Amino acid sequence: MPYASNVDLPDSVTNNLPHHAQDIYKATFNSAFEEYKKPSNRRTSETREQVSHKVAWAAVKQKYRKKDDKWVEKSKTP
Repeated sequence: MPYASNVDLPDSVTNNLPHHAQDIYKATFNSAFEEYKKPSNRRTSETREQVSHKVAWAAVKQKYRKKDDKWVEKSKTP
């Protein structure tokens, strides 16, 4: 199901990611959820929701990385 706001995101997202990363996660998840509506659009037997979560985490990891158990923007780290 798409997320209306960041407070609706899973605890694993809201408890770990900074606000901006949560925005990225939510927007990407919602987009992927729509894109993978048809099973034929998915390459695996995973559910629409499973694929959307993976896509959302991948988007976060493009801009953020874990440093000392915290997620930080890549551009702000050496």
